[in-house]
Amino acid sequence: MPACVVGWAILHAPPPVPVIEARPPPAATAPVPPVSSSSADDGHDDERSYVFRIPSGEPTSLSCEEARTIVEQVRAGLAYTPEAVKASTFAASAADWLDPHGFPDPREGRTFCAVAPEGGAGALGGRGGQEAAGLRLQMTPGAVLESWVGELRDAFDKGRRSPGSTVAASAALEPMPPTGGARETAEELGRRAGAFEAAYGAEGARFADEARRRFFPPLDKAGWSRVVLASAVRAYVPLVDPHGEWAPFDEESRIYEVDLASRPPSRLWGRALLTAIGVRVTESATPPLAIDDVVLSVANVATAGLPLEQVDQLGFAAGDARSPLSAVVLRAGRIVTLEVGHGDEAEPPLRAAGDLPFERVAFGEGDALIVSVKDVRDDLGDDLAAILGDERERGPRRLNGVVLDLRGNGGGSTDGALGALALFMPGAPLFAMRRRDGTVEIDRAPVPRDRDRWTGAVATFVDGTTASAAEMIAGALAAYRRAPSVGSTTFGKGCAQEYVDDDAHAGVLRLTTLVYALPDGTPVQRVGLVPQIRFPVHVDGPSPARPRSARRSSPTPRPLWRGPDVRDPSSVASAREEAGWPAHGGNVGPCQDIEICRALRLLGGARRAPTAKH
Repeated sequence: MPACVVGWAILHAPPPVPVIEARPPPAATAPVPPVSSSSADDGHDDERSYVFRIPSGEPTSLSCEEARTIVEQVRAGLAYTPEAVKASTFAASAADWLDPHGFPDPREGRTFCAVAPEGGAGALGGRGGQEAAGLRLQMTPGAVLESWVGELRDAFDKGRRSPGSTVAASAALEPMPPTGGARETAEELGRRAGAFEAAYGAEGARFADEARRRFFPPLDKAGWSRVVLASAVRAYVPLVDPHGEWAPFDEESRIYEVDLASRPPSRLWGRALLTAIGVRVTESATPPLAIDDVVLSVANVATAGLPLEQVDQLGFAAGDARSPLSAVVLRAGRIVTLEVGHGDEAEPPLRAAGDLPFERVAFGEGDALIVSVKDVRDDLGDDLAAILGDERERGPRRLNGVVLDLRGNGGGSTDGALGALALFMPGAPLFAMRRRDGTVEIDRAPVPRDRDRWTGAVATFVDGTTASAAEMIAGALAAYRRAPSVGSTTFGKGCAQEYVDDDAHAGVLRLTTLVYALPDGTPVQRVGLVPQIRFPVHVDGPSPARPRSARRSSPTPRPLWRGPDVRDPSSVASAREEAGWPAHGGNVGPCQDIEICRALRLLGGARRAPTAKH
């Protein structure tokens, strides 16, 4: 595919020389809310967790210099020295980004791989005369793409002129045609656009024209070469950093874990399907939109042919716009104009309460409170404090202990982990976090209000899918001997990501810049946590090995780092005083999950003394 040209350059680039960047590195290890790079189309309240701009609808593209700058920033900023990337994996991933709608050309792989050895070095890594030669050869994939997309555009036009028996309503509602032959797919899209145009006249022709322009961008070979470079950069970042990603400002919403924010952004729809002439809303429509509306445009941005990443960002940006925006919608066979967005007076939405399921289970003469934590949100500490505050006052039986069920928790916010740990170890020094240049930062738990502290027994329940910030919680409690962990060895993601604008000013990077160790110095990366009480658990759900935001990634071994012991003696003594679980005398349960009861019996149960056999 076209990515082979830049792929050769990236794969053969020399290791970077460590440098101290002119601008200071970001200080926060938790996700930093994005700030829009556009002043024209973003009028948002500063209080909102995320601010996204209305996407342009244009293909993502980068110049040689921009692509080189981003790659150098990634290689210098990673917490470890990146390893070589397998060429075939890189080419496949780059092609995936290059072709968002599935119009493959079987000639492309042979064409681009053939030119890579001669000129690939100039595409990203060359200088002087080599760079000029590389740029000329970089045009080769651009020229092939220009010709190929022209062929597909002709096929679209053919179908548009002769829609046949295609019904306009069905054409507007049906998802993209199944992936098959590229020309056949393009012609079918044309038939659907043509049927819509025939049914709605000049208004329909407007959106058919936009579909043609978006699905088959009218770029010359230079324009396509820039698209190739952007696709290569998008592929490269998650291959050297499985938890990392680069996105242009038009699509930066995909970089952030918006569902973990305490004030997540509004959105016009929860899920939508791309059709031949727009976007059909299929889930969580925000009024005045309704399920099965086909959104043809929002804020004068036509939706036909938009990559799904831009579709998602459009839903966020329009939902949170300061002033109401105009949307053109096909509803029940009629094209109507609606006013969407909440306007100036709306408050930033608060995440719904009650997202942490919990139950009280009989445990000895009292109860154990089991809190299921499936994500580490920014406000996890506040949520836990609220639950503990309510439950310690309820019921005829007192709380004997709290179990944080972290099974299946793939992590989330570092701030959320610190906030949760503050309830059990207020003010304690927690994690040493090391950058590539050797700089070590120490995270410390905040000090909560006295009434929010929990001084009773605690335990964590973990499994092989417990990762990242969830491992921070279980590991810190275990390192201070404040809470035993029960279950099986955890996943082993002992690193943290930061969000930064790229140095090319073209988009946003999520990059692994820190490797952390537990308070006693124990490494987590690659090894995970071994519970104090081993207990085999059944694993449900996907493994966190593959970041949910990555299209394709290749988990690469990461360095093992043992940090300093940062525990402070007074915190250790305090944690040990509060750590003990009372004996349950066999009175445990019943539990909604039988494994919870089995694990609870291992807490506070009588330990059998070891005996020698002769």
